[in-house]
Amino acid sequence: MSKYIRQIGKKAKKAIEKKINSNIKNKVLKTFLFLLEKNKEKILLQNKKDIRFSKSRKLKPNLIDRLVLNSKKFEVIKKSVRDIIKLEDPIDKVLEKWKRPNGLNIKKVSIPMGVIGIIYESRPNVTSDISTLCFKSGNAVILRGGSEALNTNNILVSLFRKALKKNNVDQNFVQFINNRNRKIVDFMLSKMANQIDVIVPRGGKSLIKRVHSISKIPVIGHLEGICHTYIDKDADLKMAKKVLHNAKLRNTSICGATETVLFHRKIVKKFCNIVLKNLQESNCKIIGDSQIRKFFKGKVFTAKNKDWSTEYLSATISAKCVKSCEEAIKHINKYGTMHTESIITKNKKTAKKFLKDINSSIVMHNTSTQFADGGEFGFGGEIGISTNNLPPRGPVGLKQLVSYKYEVFGRGHTRK
Repeated sequence: MSKYIRQIGKKAKKAIEKKINSNIKNKVLKTFLFLLEKNKEKILLQNKKDIRFSKSRKLKPNLIDRLVLNSKKFEVIKKSVRDIIKLEDPIDKVLEKWKRPNGLNIKKVSIPMGVIGIIYESRPNVTSDISTLCFKSGNAVILRGGSEALNTNNILVSLFRKALKKNNVDQNFVQFINNRNRKIVDFMLSKMANQIDVIVPRGGKSLIKRVHSISKIPVIGHLEGICHTYIDKDADLKMAKKVLHNAKLRNTSICGATETVLFHRKIVKKFCNIVLKNLQESNCKIIGDSQIRKFFKGKVFTAKNKDWSTEYLSATISAKCVKSCEEAIKHINKYGTMHTESIITKNKKTAKKFLKDINSSIVMHNTSTQFADGGEFGFGGEIGISTNNLPPRGPVGLKQLVSYKYEVFGRGHTRK
């Protein structure tokens, strides 16, 4: 096993030695797009094999739902590739430049990160998105997908490698670990710091905790998405009702779904019934504090302290009444996971305070938290969302998959 994995790492390091220009990168991606369409039925057939395997292992329905690749999801994969083709190559761009008093000229220039290791579960679109983003940003990628999606991932990676080969590019820019042995993940994290520059985990809480506890390689990602929507005293009721419904129920299993709604005490009596009833009518479970239980006429479960720090990933929401915007900010900074928070208000001064004082990587005004997505940000796609204090933060797309170096130009300068 160790020999097999180390060999993959060495091949990835060798692949990035040769710099690929923008035209070739886009030719590879266009070839990949063509091969996706040409092999659509084969891909969907492999996906059906994975679904049967997952059902035989009695995987949870939400994991199987993420795994399913149908015609609609297939079109989303293709759109992402097309969008990334249109984006400007982020490599070898002058980010800053200046001249020192002594005559030295200095440039800060973008470069690839290197070799990126991705450990992820279920979603086949991740395989395509990450391969496309990493390659266009000049990075090599080692993919370790979940065992439940082995067949789908395998064919997608083989098509990308075929696109690389057709354009005379080293196929090892994109490699897939075609092995279900779970020990491989631990080996990648603890023994491959010389071959892998960055690790990106995408999956459940247990996977990401494990990655953070074991990894000797820098990690980009987030542990949980405990996202909040705060409905301020100056909120528009119609907007609050519409936005919260989308933020919670559009897709309950994504990390950008709102898990806690906060109501300002001045509008809780008027707003909570209409807003929460709208959720409850869509079979959403309501868990509320004493004020919510006092004013909401529908069925409400009693909130416990642990509910404020729970990521439900289901049709369940916790609701709380707060005295002010300041209290909402304090609650979010205490219980949130620095992912995504939103304020609904017509008061621009209050909105500005909320946006400035929240510590999260994404903060929104009058908007559904479900927009926390690289594709929605215009990044073409994302390899994940980072809640690290160090950059990159938020959706990690093409422009975030870069590092930089300084190029210094002199004329025989010597330092005194």
